[in-house]
Amino acid sequence: MTPKFLAVAVAATAMMAVPFAAMAEEAPRPHITVTGQGEAAAAPDMAVLSLVVLQEKPTAREALTANNETMAKVLDAMKKAGIAERDLQTSGFSIDPRYVYPENKQGEQPKAPKIVGYAVSNSLSVRVRDLKKVGDILDQSVTLGVNQGGNLTFTNDKPETILEEARKKAVADAIAKAKTLTEAAGVEVGKIIEISEQSFQPRPYEMAGRAKMMAAPASDSVPVAAGENSYNVTVNVTFELKN
Repeated sequence: MTPKFLAVAVAATAMMAVPFAAMAEEAPRPHITVTGQGEAAAAPDMAVLSLVVLQEKPTAREALTANNETMAKVLDAMKKAGIAERDLQTSGFSIDPRYVYPENKQGEQPKAPKIVGYAVSNSLSVRVRDLKKVGDILDQSVTLGVNQGGNLTFTNDKPETILEEARKKAVADAIAKAKTLTEAAGVEVGKIIEISEQSFQPRPYEMAGRAKMMAAPASDSVPVAAGENSYNVTVNVTFELKN
């Protein structure tokens, strides 16, 4: 083989060796992936109320006027109870005709339904930051004319601290599981390669459904129980295994 061809052959061999070396370095190292779960609970510090005023009258104008008067009283009462304007929000408004459907006898021309009145509905979302006031606010709102809604949910205004505690518990749970599994397999757990998280904030605890609110004596304050909200965090942690 001439020196020229020998040099070409050596260079080709060197170029082929580089990919094989790179592949050897990129070979995945042994690892284990485990799931850890953490939960933290805290008493709620805020309640959210849904208050609805529904008025039915022969005309839309009459229904709207009656509804406006009632809702104005409710809003004024909320402010006097110490509810800030930022915690009062109109969440829905509708004007709907009320129909009477005549009985259509067989063989007769179908009769069109007749409008017999109008219903105006105005929904108000109220955030109550002093939970001691919840029962009185519910009772007073019914006295003033709130006759639908009544949904009551308890939540936390700033759940970050609670979630942080749940995260710590989830990671600790993953580490403990990894150590148990590797010890049982006769290998040693190494450094963490990757962590991913899934957080599950609780649905606000709901005290009442969408039932129609009935009038109650003014002296009766609605009894409520706030309970606790639970926050759950799930983490997937990948550990390197030592040789």
